[in-house]
Amino acid sequence: MIQHLRAAGSSLVLDVPVQGGGGLPAVLHWGRDLGPLDDDALAGLAAALVPAVPPSAIDTPLRLTILPTREQGWTGRPGFEGFWSGSGSGSGSGEPAAALVLVGAEPVGDRGVRLRLGDAAGGLAVTTDAELTEHGVLRVRSTLENRSDDTFVLGSLDATLPVPDRAREVLDFTGLWAHERRPQRMPLGHGAWTRETRHGRPGHDDPFLVVAGTPGFGFRTGEVWATHVAWSGDRRQWAERHALGRTLLGGGELLAPGEVRLAPGERYSAPWLVAAWSDSGLDGLSDRFHPWIRSWSTIRRARPVVLNTWEAVYFDHDHATLDRLVDAAADVGVERFVLDDGWFTGRTDATRALGDWAVDPVAWPDGLHPLVERVHARGMELGLWVEPEMVSPDSDLARAHPDWIVGGENLPTWRDQRTLDLGHPGAYAHVREALAALLDEYPITSLKWDHNRDLLHGSAHRQTTALYRLIDELRARFPAVEIESCASGGARIDLGILERVDRVWTSDTNDPLERQSIQRWTGVLVPPEYLGGHLGAPRAHTTGRVSTTGFRCATAMFGSAGIEWDLTRASADELDEVRSWVAEHVARRGLLHSGRVVRADSADPGALVHGVVAPDGGKALFAVVALTAAEAALPAPVRLVGLDPERVYRVRTVGAAPLLVQAAPPPWLACGEVTLPGRVLVETGLAALLLAPENAVLLAVDAVDAVGALDPLGPVAAPDDVTFSA
Repeated sequence: MIQHLRAAGSSLVLDVPVQGGGGLPAVLHWGRDLGPLDDDALAGLAAALVPAVPPSAIDTPLRLTILPTREQGWTGRPGFEGFWSGSGSGSGSGEPAAALVLVGAEPVGDRGVRLRLGDAAGGLAVTTDAELTEHGVLRVRSTLENRSDDTFVLGSLDATLPVPDRAREVLDFTGLWAHERRPQRMPLGHGAWTRETRHGRPGHDDPFLVVAGTPGFGFRTGEVWATHVAWSGDRRQWAERHALGRTLLGGGELLAPGEVRLAPGERYSAPWLVAAWSDSGLDGLSDRFHPWIRSWSTIRRARPVVLNTWEAVYFDHDHATLDRLVDAAADVGVERFVLDDGWFTGRTDATRALGDWAVDPVAWPDGLHPLVERVHARGMELGLWVEPEMVSPDSDLARAHPDWIVGGENLPTWRDQRTLDLGHPGAYAHVREALAALLDEYPITSLKWDHNRDLLHGSAHRQTTALYRLIDELRARFPAVEIESCASGGARIDLGILERVDRVWTSDTNDPLERQSIQRWTGVLVPPEYLGGHLGAPRAHTTGRVSTTGFRCATAMFGSAGIEWDLTRASADELDEVRSWVAEHVARRGLLHSGRVVRADSADPGALVHGVVAPDGGKALFAVVALTAAEAALPAPVRLVGLDPERVYRVRTVGAAPLLVQAAPPPWLACGEVTLPGRVLVETGLAALLLAPENAVLLAVDAVDAVGALDPLGPVAAPDDVTFSA
């Protein structure tokens, strides 16, 4: 049986041998759609791809499977490993798992297949699901069941996918706190390029997305294959070129030795390996990932503009100051007021009280009710910061239950805190009921769920599965409450957590220069409506760099927008600028949170052009950004990629005027707007503005109904603006 899964211009072809024939399902093709092949053509394809047998190798042709093992002759990184503990009657201690054989296979719907594998003795059963979504996103996951009377110790259950030999360059990511998602790329030589995270969370240096592609691929060009492990704990991803001429991508949960021990009858499900192919560069990947994520997203309403209190007041929860901040937030158009760290019992600084999740009676003698009333009176909703997975050594909880702390007192603290063992039933129940009590008493619409340290001991698997269960239970009990995932900024952004949250805090830095890169690369996988980005104070607290209000506003425009600034200290002119920015974002967020994300390739690394184009091509918003001084006195024209080449568009600037270093502007800018066919804007572009470093300009693009006789430098009648739902 040959399974050909097709969707959105992609194909996956699996050759599933006859049951009992000794072979395992082989991946014949993953990539460009091969078209509607009949059974004879598929059989011919399978026969044509049976490889030769090289010297000094196994005596049968080696075909790559989704779950390769040594027993099949694969000497690269295996997909499945483990051994028996020897506690039962059938196996010796340390004996490795026997070779897997095909037990059965059946199609699942129009674009899926389920493979059933097992060992010859019937002690292990593996079910592997592969599905190609309507958006062309491929998902692969295996589940292992122990059917023996012995304990099986799992080493790995990772999925792998072959890619063509022309994929000779690999891109992945690294980073630091406040500097997440730093891209790194290199030629893919022989051997495995393996990235492993051991943080108990993906970490600031998370590989995030591993992309193999044709050399020189960019945002708009090149053929690329990408994988992501949808898991919020320890994980590994790799790209490998084997000496036998096979190239593959793989990934799965990174298990510590003995971490998963399956007693008789127990099961383990690996996380999904999520993958996509594109022949139009990294933007082509986004064109698959974003619509697919939106098809199952928990987001059910427009992303409110938020003000988060952290950088405005830190731990100083003075009521008069907060009241003024509430009023200032409402006056500029904020829709959600989020009270950050410092509201709970004894929490006067970062060294104490985590775990004591009750409103502090000293700072808040009447509870949060007065704040709720003031926030609601000004037309906003209330959000609250929590960090449920952590505990301060100096807390009532730690003193009462030292047995609930991972690793006890022997491990070093991290940010003056330890990890609470959510796998302990008592600890789990304490956190769940403490949060539920808050949500029962107060009309809180969102939780900013923070996670400020790595897990240095204990089981990351147990902690992550408990976290998922906790969030799932709270969301079932309080379906109207939204959750934002924060982990010292962007240290836990993955598709496992994204299934359970409505927002991610992309980074702890609000420095727009850093944010431009962080948001650009995180957005390859994650749609912009999830990406929390805030307008910070003029001087960034993470870098000390001072930025103009316009540059900060232009950077925070794209994503789930908010403010992290003590607006009571802003000048009247600054407040006017913020008010205009909020209104502009609200007017355009229907576009920003539903459209196609596009990014132009540039030979100048300091010059960026990115935007969002409406699904029907009728509207767009672009940002032209100067990170550094231009490489040339006259930079290359600005190409507005992603527009419909057959339509005509009016382009005009919106928002704050940037700082320019030009003696005279290009004529189109002096006229205020320009009208040109989409093909021209995409292929030749517009004369560039000479932006000063760390400046940006926003370009609003609207399709006009009729081409007519164009006066490219004069005003052109445009249809009424499309109004997107708020």
